Amino acid sequence: NQGLKSYRDLPLRMSEFGVVHRNEASGTLHGLMRARRFTQDDAHIFCTEEQLQEEVATLIDLTFQVYHDFGFDNIFIAVSTRPEQRVGTDEQWDRGEEALKIAVESKGLDWKLQPGEGAFYGPKIEFVLKDSIGRAWQCGTIQVDFSMPGRLDASYIAEDGSKQVPVMIHRAILGSMERFIGILIEHYAGNFPAWLAPIQAVVISLTENQAEFATEIAETLKKQGFRADLDLRNETIGLKIREHAIQRVPYQLVIGAREVEDNTVTVRTRNGEDLGSMSIDAFVQRLEDDIACLGHSVLGNNKSEE
Repeated sequence: NQGLKSYRDLPLRMSEFGVVHRNEASGTLHGLMRARRFTQDDAHIFCTEEQLQEEVATLIDLTFQVYHDFGFDNIFIAVSTRPEQRVGTDEQWDRGEEALKIAVESKGLDWKLQPGEGAFYGPKIEFVLKDSIGRAWQCGTIQVDFSMPGRLDASYIAEDGSKQVPVMIHRAILGSMERFIGILIEHYAGNFPAWLAPIQAVVISLTENQAEFATEIAETLKKQGFRADLDLRNETIGLKIREHAIQRVPYQLVIGAREVEDNTVTVRTRNGEDLGSMSIDAFVQRLEDDIACLGHSVLGNNKSEE
């Protein structure tokens, strides 16, 4: 209970990564894609009806930015309107549905109408992503709620001094975090862009004679905040390179006698591209540039092939 709020305190925005449990029907569980326990990026916003459209427009921008950062550009929007069984007045539904439609149209986005598909407590916007082989995944939702604020006895003092009930917006962008990770794996076929890759670079020694220098390079990368691994195994260089390519590590830094002498690294990408010899500073700059591209990596097409 946060006490009585003024209209000046709105919108009031709260979010959490909440753990959700669902008693799914037998046989419907499917790995990361449908789990009994998952984590949701849940947010709730209390606002006035006059603020609703602007808040929804802001959430649309945020949602598109998140999807773009993860490398999704094929995004479809649906606006779901009032079902037969519902709470709230027709006037509230009119204003809520109109606010969602205007917010979507103000962004110049294509969208489709889904009559009767809204929740019993309010209309909603659904975001559907298409992955690299054309499969559709419904992820994000922006949902207006006319019911919950009243049930929570939530109220605020309006500008005219009257006591009013706010509108609530439910927002989830990724939906289930676990499911979204599964979608990312499918989308990229494991070839994550550098910013997402669990290991961003691996330093590989040609022989044991380069172990000390290779270790120094790996430690330098780690100290600069990169996720680097080190491979000093007594195996052939071909086997090492092949194994790390299979592991989808974006960059392989090969260290031989020449690299030790010149204080350089020879860089290969997981795609088999030989970037040649460069200083560690030059590689760090390359990796930083790649990470800055987020889901649109300079490695090129990291996504799964059809």
